[in-house]
Amino acid sequence: MKNIISRISLALCASIAVSSCNLDETPYGFYSEDNFYRTAEDAESAVNYAYGCLTFLEYSRAVFFLGDMPSEVITTKSDASIDNQDLDRWRVATFSTNTTLENFFKYGFIGVNRANAVIKNIPGCTFDQERKDQFLGEAYFLRAWNYFNLVRNFGLVPMHRSVVQTLDQTSTPLANDMDEVYDMILGDCRKAIELMPVYSAPRLGRADRVAAQALAAKAYLYVASAKEHNVMLYRDMRRQTKEMYDSAAYYAGQVINGQNVYGFDNNLLDIYDVTKANGPEHIFMMSMDRTGNSEGEYSKISKMFLPYVDGATIYLRQGDSNEFIPSHDGWGEYRTTEVFYKSFDNNDKRKTHLIVDKVYNAQGEVIAQYPGKFAYPFCRKYIDPQFQGDKTSTRPFLIRYSDVALIYAEAAGPTPESYRLVNFIRNRAGLGDLTQGLSTDAFREAIYKERSFELSFEGDRMYDIRRFNRVSEISEAKGMSEENVTFYPIPQAEINLNGSLRK
Repeated sequence: MKNIISRISLALCASIAVSSCNLDETPYGFYSEDNFYRTAEDAESAVNYAYGCLTFLEYSRAVFFLGDMPSEVITTKSDASIDNQDLDRWRVATFSTNTTLENFFKYGFIGVNRANAVIKNIPGCTFDQERKDQFLGEAYFLRAWNYFNLVRNFGLVPMHRSVVQTLDQTSTPLANDMDEVYDMILGDCRKAIELMPVYSAPRLGRADRVAAQALAAKAYLYVASAKEHNVMLYRDMRRQTKEMYDSAAYYAGQVINGQNVYGFDNNLLDIYDVTKANGPEHIFMMSMDRTGNSEGEYSKISKMFLPYVDGATIYLRQGDSNEFIPSHDGWGEYRTTEVFYKSFDNNDKRKTHLIVDKVYNAQGEVIAQYPGKFAYPFCRKYIDPQFQGDKTSTRPFLIRYSDVALIYAEAAGPTPESYRLVNFIRNRAGLGDLTQGLSTDAFREAIYKERSFELSFEGDRMYDIRRFNRVSEISEAKGMSEENVTFYPIPQAEINLNGSLRK
C-alpha cells in the first residue's frame, strides 16, 4: 500500500507545484494509509492495485513458463532466454538463481502484501457494508490465489498474515508444514465465499463468490490428489484424502448447481473470442486490453504462441467455416511439442480448431503450413483480430467453468453427474462419450488425460503432473531426486534477503 500512497502523494504534490502561482498556498490534500480509505472509491483503487500484480509482465508470462513449459505441452525456441531454456530442460542446478522463478516468487508476495493492506484497512471504513464485504472478500480471494500459486511451485513458503511495514517483518520464516499453508488458503476461500456476491454477469478481471468456490475446489482437489499419490510434504498432511475429495466435489458442485451466471459455452471458438471475454466459461481471467498504455495493461501473449511467418498479417480459418480472421505473426516463444500435438485424437476439435497447422491470406489461400514454413503447429487460443501492432486483448484464462466441471468429476468419481459433465466437454470437442463403468481409479486417470486436452496452453498441465507425482516421467526430469522434481527451490535472492529461510 505504501507504494501507491507514495505515488499518489508525489503526483498530488507535483500538480500543486505546477498549478500554483502563489508559493504561500497551503497544500489541500495529502494521502496516507491513515486517510486513504475514506471512500468506497479509495478502497476500490486499493483492491484494483492488488489485482494489478497478476498483470505484471513477469508474473503473467509465468502462467505459461511454469504451468506449461516444463511439461510435454510446449517447449521454447533455441535462442530463448537461458532462464526459460533451463525451466524447459529441467536444469535444476540453476533454479535457485533463475530470474523467472525469482520474479514469480517476488510478485506473488507483492500480491499477498497488497491484499493484506486491504484486509487490514477495509474493516475500519465507514461506507456501506455491502461494498466493504465485497472488497474484503476480493482481498481474501487474492491472498488465497497468490498463496496457492506459491505453494504449488515452491512448497513451504513464508506466511505473511499482515502487511509488511517494517524491516523486521520481512524475516518471516517458512510455514511449519503444508497444513499451515492450506489452512490459510482454504480459510481465505471460505471467508471470500461468505463475503462476496455472485455478480449478475461475469466481470472481467474481478472475482466473485463463484471464483472463490472454484478456487476452494481447486485447492481441495490438489491436496487430495497429491496426498493420494504420495507427493512429498503432502503425504504428511493431517487432512484425510477422502474428506478432501469430498470437499472438492462440494465446492465444485456449488459452482455447477448453485448459480445461473456461469456455465458451459457450446462453441469452442467462442470461449477464446476476445470480444466475448464475459462469456459463461470465464469465471476468473486477467483484465488486459489493447487500449492500455503499457504491457500488462495490454497483452503480447499472442506473440509468444505464434510463429514468425513473414512479418505481415496472416489469416486463420474459423473452424470448418469459410470465415478467416486476421492476426499478426509472432516470436515463437511457446512452441507446441510434436509429441503433444500427436497425442490428440485426429477428430478432436481442440486439435483441429484450436491448434493451427495452416495460415492463409485475406483471400483464403494457404501461404504457410506445418511442417514447412513454420516450425510447429501453434495454439490459437490467444488471437485478437483487432490487434493494434503488438497490442492485443488476449488474456490468460485463470479459472474456466470446464476446469471446475472436470474438478467435480475427478473428485466425485464415476457418478452419473460426473459422466454428464465430462461427456459434454468431449462431445463439444467432437468426440464420443467416455467409457461407462470405469472404476474410480480408471475414471480419475481418464479425467487426468481429458484435462491435458481441454486445458492445454492454459497454464494447468504442470500442476496436474505435480499432484499426480509424475514429474519424473518427463523425459528431461528422469532420474532426478524426489526433492528436485517436487518443488522449485526458494530463490537464492530471497534467502539472501530473509535470513530465516536459510537451512
